[in-house]
Amino acid sequence: MSVDLRARARVHAALGDPARLAIVDALTLGDASPGEIAHDLDMPTNLVAHHVKVLQVAGLIVRTRSEGDRRRTYLRLEPQALASLTPPPLRGAERVVFVCTHNSARSQLAAALWRDRKLGPVASAGTQPAPRVHPRAIKIAHRHGLALGSTGTAHVSDVVHGGDLVIAVCDNAHEEMTGAARPRLHWSVPDPVRAGTDEAFEAVYADIAGRIDRLAPSIAT
Repeated sequence: MSVDLRARARVHAALGDPARLAIVDALTLGDASPGEIAHDLDMPTNLVAHHVKVLQVAGLIVRTRSEGDRRRTYLRLEPQALASLTPPPLRGAERVVFVCTHNSARSQLAAALWRDRKLGPVASAGTQPAPRVHPRAIKIAHRHGLALGSTGTAHVSDVVHGGDLVIAVCDNAHEEMTGAARPRLHWSVPDPVRAGTDEAFEAVYADIAGRIDRLAPSIAT
């Protein structure tokens, strides 16, 4: 286990107590003395001292001495400690390639969303490409202002190359691609074609959009 992972675990553990989380919340927008924290949170001073010590050991807060009354100390939140809670960035991704079985719905919607958000080079492919993009995928894409045509499906062998971050947006593609082009990420998104309703395609769109929003900050540029 890496040192960074252990440090992140200490931060998570420190924040696992409601009182300590309340102290961190109180320090998010401004500094405060332990006495002020005790007053504002209606917490005994000895309990505040205990929690402050745990937060200090985890690297979440530091003490500074007042430039006015030198007997007084203030607590300051260390933002970088909170930033460390996020997973490390994914490196070596020259392009993102979304893959599903038929390259007719899920991977097409994912690529269209990625392109619309201007997150970098993107493509889509299928392990068993359909002749065309599914009409309901086009309908949902257009409903959300995304450009998606009826043609343009492709096989993974013609699209994926070294340097791509391959994301399987269906279980079949994830399980089929076991060679050099094996996906680095797997999103278990249900196949909307099986349900065959606008609601199913809309749910898939929302699922993929949320996943992309979570992934985008982790892509190292």
